[in-house]
Order: sequence, then structure tokens, then C-alpha cells
Amino acid sequence: MDFQAFYAGKAFDAADFLGAHVAENGVTFRVFAPSARAVSLIGEWNGWQGQPMEKIYDGNFYACTVPEAKPGMMYKYKIFGADGSEVDHCDPYGYGMELRPASASIIRDLSDYTFHDDAWVRGRDNRLCAPLNIYEVHLGSWKSNPDDPNGWFTYDAIAPELIEYVKENGYNYIELMPICEHPCDSSWGYQNTGYFSPTSRYGTAQQLMRLIDLCHQAGIGVLLDFVPVHFALDDYGLARFDGTNLYEYPHPDVGVSEWGSCNFMHSRGEVRSFLQSSAWFWLEKFHFDGLRMDAISRILYWQGDENRGVNRDGEAFLRVMNAGLKQRCPGCMLIAEDSTQYPGVTHPVEAGGLGFDYKWDMGWMNDTLDFFRTPPEKRSKHYHKLTFSMLYFPRETYLLPLSHDENVHGKATILQKMYGDYEDKFPQARALYLYMMMHPGKKLNFMGSEFGQLREWDETREQDWEILRFPIHDAFHRYIRKLNALYQENAALWQGDYTPEGFEWLDCHAETSCIYAFARRKEGEQLITVLNLSDTAHGAYRLKTGSTAPLTLLLNTDWQTWGGASKQEEIMLHPDENGTVRIDLPRYTGILLRQSVTPDKKR
Repeated sequence: MDFQAFYAGKAFDAADFLGAHVAENGVTFRVFAPSARAVSLIGEWNGWQGQPMEKIYDGNFYACTVPEAKPGMMYKYKIFGADGSEVDHCDPYGYGMELRPASASIIRDLSDYTFHDDAWVRGRDNRLCAPLNIYEVHLGSWKSNPDDPNGWFTYDAIAPELIEYVKENGYNYIELMPICEHPCDSSWGYQNTGYFSPTSRYGTAQQLMRLIDLCHQAGIGVLLDFVPVHFALDDYGLARFDGTNLYEYPHPDVGVSEWGSCNFMHSRGEVRSFLQSSAWFWLEKFHFDGLRMDAISRILYWQGDENRGVNRDGEAFLRVMNAGLKQRCPGCMLIAEDSTQYPGVTHPVEAGGLGFDYKWDMGWMNDTLDFFRTPPEKRSKHYHKLTFSMLYFPRETYLLPLSHDENVHGKATILQKMYGDYEDKFPQARALYLYMMMHPGKKLNFMGSEFGQLREWDETREQDWEILRFPIHDAFHRYIRKLNALYQENAALWQGDYTPEGFEWLDCHAETSCIYAFARRKEGEQLITVLNLSDTAHGAYRLKTGSTAPLTLLLNTDWQTWGGASKQEEIMLHPDENGTVRIDLPRYTGILLRQSVTPDKKR
């Protein structure tokens, strides 16, 4: 590690120096505690009795080598703080930790696992011109293990079933909710104590490596939800680590987050190097394909409040981190969860942007779900909630998320959000997902939504798989599978996501009837989506396609096979000399059509 780079906030390899490292002569421990009066190492090999550590380099680091220490053994640092405290801390750079509520770090030798995914790693990229359909998973509540008292499968034990399910359902990437070690199950991993430790809930570092390796061998990418904003306030973690606010802001007005956790002090170089090294650690050591970074607005603005102004140190941190990660791993994906109007989130750093590949389109998500919650008789007034997204879409590279946040805490699941009674929710949800999959932008869907989960997500329970015994849920599940397959198979739906020629509105002013029509294009072909989102059927709707070529019906959300009322038929539609066809649209229905076009006859 370059110490000057570490202090300047430019290091990405701090974990190669700090932490516990296995060598031929034992294990070498190093910790950064600049304001500590002294540091002792305690562990299994010495009966948890203090073993003094020596100051090294400039006196801000402590180190010792222990011949008796072995992989699998537990340890902590006893920090004699500048404030007179004496606290046992886990290792900030430790590679493993005990299962909560225990809190010791565990020595891990990460060289014990050999990956077999070279071809995948060489070929991966950010998917800008390729299909990206993400299945968001909380590993502890996807399925329950009856042989474990907590119901958890290990990383590698769940891998075969999860991979098979993801492939069968038409997803090509998995996004894992945070798996850095965390003390509280109900934080879902968003309040961490171990930024280099995979949570022991699901096993060891090597078992996580095997999960990712198996995914790659099966053609599935894996993204990690990464939390660079705040950390758990438990006293054995990072909080007041050396008796001072080493990692967090010292002032409570910006030092404590809205979740009651400690905010990282991004103005401090050592903190930046810590977070950058953690981000790089997961990409390099575990072969994650990218990072979804949580709550970026809280880095860009003080406490996420745009009225308080831009946090220039946070802004600079994001630029340095993203540029450094891209330099080291050009094919990785960097995804921002950001709901602000900050410009250039997905623009290159060298062009003044923040350097993310994608930004979650929170505006699209909120407007879309608000529309589908609205009673049909009022939808005409809210018609343009579904057209507004394309006005700002060219500003950033957007990803469309229907994530865990939209399925919890009294919000209702996606299916439950649909207006009306139980039976009316399904046709509207089918139409919603057709709109989502045909809309420009990459996709993310939370587990359980694919079969119409009705119960809000609870991290202590597995998904309600038994609901698939009900025909209407089974039909909805089959519909989502078909829709996902169509998305991956048709280049018009992803090849031109971020180009002007990839999308055109065909009808976006049918306010009274609540009908929408738009085209997605690639060379020689267009896919046309028509949506009737009113509770009234519209017979003989006139669709102007811009071409006289015949149209093939690929999908109708009202087909009986999905739980609708219409008979599934192979239908060819023939436009008149003006390129217009007549279509019957049942209530709450969407259709998907394919048409060949030549460049001069697209419009």
C-alpha cells in the first residue's frame, strides 16, 4: 500500500496491507488507529489475553505477527482510546466475522478458492447495448432451509436452485442485497460492521466465491448492493474506533443519518481509501460484476437535502472511486441509487460527471406506481405520468427499478398496489410489466414480484411459494417468464435503449381513452406496444404504424393462458395504404406487435 495515497484518499488496495494476512510464519495483523493510546491483539490462541501491538510506519499503524494464529481462529483489537476508553473492536479490514450477536473477526485465507470463470470475466461489460434484466434477491428470505435454525442456506448450497430459477425465469443478472457483515437482520445489510467480511449468516468467504463462480459458469452475472454512506453504530465496529470520530463526522447534525447510523466522513482521505478499497475488494477478490451503490443522494448533498447544498468532498470521493474502479475493472457496472436532480451522474468523470454506468430511475418508478394506484375514472387527468419519463430520459443512462423498497413497510407489494379488487389487480399488473419491459432502460425486479406476491416482504420469512398453487398466480408467473424471454430475444428492446432512434411515441395524447402506443426499433424492425389502461374496452382502435408491412402479434396480456379472457391466436394485421391498422383493446390490456420496416418508412 502507498501510504501517501492512503492518506490522500486515493488508495484502493488498503486491504492488502491492513487486516489479518496469512503467511508462512503465521498471521500478520495490522490496524490503523492514529489517536489510540495503545492497541492489543486478543484471540483464541492467547486465551483472549492482550498481546501488545507495535507502532509502525508513522506511528498511526499497529502491527504484530503471531505464529500460533491459524485460519478460522477468532480475534479482536483491544483499543485504548484517546478518550480514555478501552473497547474491543472487530477488525475494520477483517475478511470474516462471527454470527451475530457475537462480534469477533475471523482469520480467512482467501487464496483457498480457485475460480473457474476466466471466460466470463474476460467477456463482461456494462451491458449498455445488451439485455440487462436483474433479479434482486435477499438470500436469507428467498427460500428457507428447514435444516437450519434460522432458515438460511449457505451461499453455495442455495446456488444451484437459485441459478436454475433465474435462468428459467428469463433474468440474466442477480443483484444481492448487502452481504457485508451486519449486526441486525432487520437492517437488511444496510448498516454494516464488516466492510470486507461476507456475512456469516450464509457461510464463509469461500462459499460466497463458489456461488459467484457457479453463476458465471451458468451465464449469470452477479451485482452487489454496496453501502458507502453510513455504518452501524455498535461499539465493536467503526464508531469512535480509536476513541475519536475516525470514520464518522464529529458533528451530530451531519454525523447521524436518518436511519440512526453513523455517516462516513467523506472529506477524510483515510475514509475514502477505506471505502474505495472495500468496493475494489468485492470486485477483485469475489469477482462481482458490479456494484449498486446505496443512497448516493446522501453523499452528494448534506443529509440528502438538496437545499443544504452539494457536499463537494462527497462529490470528489465518488469521482475518484468510480474512475479508479473503472480503471482497474473496465467491464464492471457501477449503478447509483439516486433520486436527486444532480446532473451528470452517469456521465464520464473526464467529462465532469460522476462516472456511474446507470442511475436508478426513481421518477419513472414513482410516477408509474402512482398511476396504477389511481382509480380508472381519474387516470385521464394523470395520463402523462406515463409519458413524462421520456422527456428527461436522454439526460442520464437509466435503469428501471421495482425493488425491495417498493414491497415493504406498509407500501404494499407491486401487485397489491394495483387499483381495485383482487381479480382486477392481475390484468393491470400484466399491463404494467409490459410497459416496463418495453420502455427504454435496463430492468430490475424484486424477488416474489414475478408470481404476484401479495404479502409485503419480511426478511424473516421465505417467499410465498405456495401461492403458485392458485391458477391465477401460476398464470401470472408464466406471463412474466414469457415477457422476460421476449425481452432477451428481441434486440429492438435493448440495443437502442439510449439512442434517439431506438424509441418513438406513436400515440401519447389519448388522454380520454387512456391508450398509449410506442415503438422500439432496431435496423429493419420495430416492436410496437399498445396499452389500454382504462377499465373500458376500446373496439377498432386505429393505430398508425408508419409502415404498410404486416404486423405479427407476439403477445396479448389478455390471453386466457395468462388469466385473461381472449383466445390465443396467431394473428397477422395488415395496415392500409396509410400504415394504419384497427385493433380491439379489452380493458386493462397491452399488446406487443412486430413489424418489418425500411429506414425511409419508419415514420
